[in-house]
Amino acid sequence: MLDIARLRGETPGCAEVVHFNNAGAALQPRPVLDTIRAHLDAEALMGGYEAADAATDRLTGAYDSLARLVGAHPDEIAITENATRAWDTAFYGTRFRPGDRVLTSASEYGSNAIAFLHAARDRGLKVEVLPDDEHGQVSLDALAATLDDDVRLVAVNHVPTHDGLVNPVAEIGRLTRASGALFLVDACQSVGQLAVDVEEIDCDFLSATGRKFLRGPRGVGFLYVRRAALERIVPTFLDDRSAEWTGPDSYTMRDDARRFESYERSAALQLGLGAAADYALALGTEEIERRVTALAETLRGALTEVPGVTVHDRGARRSGIVTFTRQGHASADIVAALARQKINVRLSAQTYRYDGGATPPPRVRASVHYYNTEEEISRLVAALS
Repeated sequence: MLDIARLRGETPGCAEVVHFNNAGAALQPRPVLDTIRAHLDAEALMGGYEAADAATDRLTGAYDSLARLVGAHPDEIAITENATRAWDTAFYGTRFRPGDRVLTSASEYGSNAIAFLHAARDRGLKVEVLPDDEHGQVSLDALAATLDDDVRLVAVNHVPTHDGLVNPVAEIGRLTRASGALFLVDACQSVGQLAVDVEEIDCDFLSATGRKFLRGPRGVGFLYVRRAALERIVPTFLDDRSAEWTGPDSYTMRDDARRFESYERSAALQLGLGAAADYALALGTEEIERRVTALAETLRGALTEVPGVTVHDRGARRSGIVTFTRQGHASADIVAALARQKINVRLSAQTYRYDGGATPPPRVRASVHYYNTEEEISRLVAALS
């Protein structure tokens, strides 16, 4: 059972705002803040290289923590500047051939969709969007009927950014593994709010960020690369961290996922990311998931009682992301009005859907986390009412 009072006490922002923008950037707990600040102080007092040398064991420990968080081995983790860099590393590194097919979902994030279009034009890929099933998630029947030898990669999100559904990634993984295609999961919105296990999902690659539900710092993320898939993608760049210069005309790449890293990085942010993973592990990812899911359902139920409010979330299984509109009120105005009352929500101005038609009106996105309370939900609903 989570001690919510203690967790809120360890989160300075809880005393300042009602924070329902955890899908954007969650409030950091004090252990994460203290870790980052302590290393920045060390850099100021002894020098950046020297501070990193002194923190070698803790920097290495971040890989162990992230691996435990997602059920991987430490040598399958690469720490990156952000989740987009992690996802791009796997996608652009895939050994595509002209005519290869890439299957994706109708709810992909805008950056991913742009990457698909770019690679289709640049490399001659065929990008195909799988239809939704009756719940709004990826249709498993359509996937099974579409997979064949021409499919090089299946790339889908675990939780889309713009509504509450959770895609059935474990079932997608089983179908994809049987076909021989590679499987890339965008877990940017799931790691930190859901229990994520790469073995259960059976994916080859998984990208995630620190700043969202994991409650880590901005400017850092990570990529999981299954050992067996390591040679099936190539780094888009190499430096003297990812490879060793062995002679005038030769080099040797690292034999683990860190071949996808670069030398220059923020040691403070890497330590902060590891601290965030440790914090989540100490609480228990299943406990976190139960709390987040229950709070989101409470919020959805309360919103349906407000006249004129429509909740737009889909999915047979739903996450901590809640989206809604209110008749007669622009969503941007609602976001601004709530901000004036120190209630943080976010405008979801794009749904990233491959619908080929008009983009739906913007929605309000309220994303809960375990440190939120039922009283805060009541405060949000009262403000709307």
